[in-house]
Amino acid sequence: MILAAGRGERMRPLTDHTPKPLLRAGGKSLIAWHVERLRDAGFGEIVINHAWLGRMIESALGDGTALGVRITYSPESEALETAGGIAHALPLLGGDPFLVVNGDIHCDYDLARACSAARRIAAGAMDAWLVLVSNPSHHAAGDFTLSAGWVGDAAGARLTFSGIGIYSPALFTGVAPGTRARLAPLLRAAMAARRVGGEFFDGRWTDVGTPQRLQELDAELLRRTGYGLQSSS
Repeated sequence: MILAAGRGERMRPLTDHTPKPLLRAGGKSLIAWHVERLRDAGFGEIVINHAWLGRMIESALGDGTALGVRITYSPESEALETAGGIAHALPLLGGDPFLVVNGDIHCDYDLARACSAARRIAAGAMDAWLVLVSNPSHHAAGDFTLSAGWVGDAAGARLTFSGIGIYSPALFTGVAPGTRARLAPLLRAAMAARRVGGEFFDGRWTDVGTPQRLQELDAELLRRTGYGLQSSS
């Protein structure tokens, strides 16, 4: 699942007329980067939620055929936060563990690594598995601790949640479909029961939360790929 329902207030005015996942860097939209990386990692079925200007996302990506995947959409009349959006989409996600990626990040993490963690969740070893990264300057305090493969919320050196996670559907059973709910409280409750695993990723990761970070990402991708913000796909 790709989370794409946010309004993108910090990205205004860019997001006044364009949903944040369709903002472009390196010659293609942020969400197109995700779809292609998921496809290349072996994921053939993708669910995308949307709210603000969501029909533009559907028009841009269609059913995914052109990108080599099958895309199903989970529209929300208003953004339901992360846990609320996932709970709303559960009928489309099925009963097995699933991968979720924030639509407003750009990351070189090998998404195929998610499969082994999904098998552990399916076997009942844990309820969630998170990818953590070094704390960026705009989030220096971090989010969670990581020790011996387990993610926690106790005192100690913290890392930042990357926005990439694998979850058991059971984690969201207490969230009524169509209601707003944040993910962090669900994760912290699972952490208290030692039910959240994770790993540290030290590669390229960007939280594309402001116009400046979008420009910086575009410049980086321009150097790496030869395409820029104004290029066509």
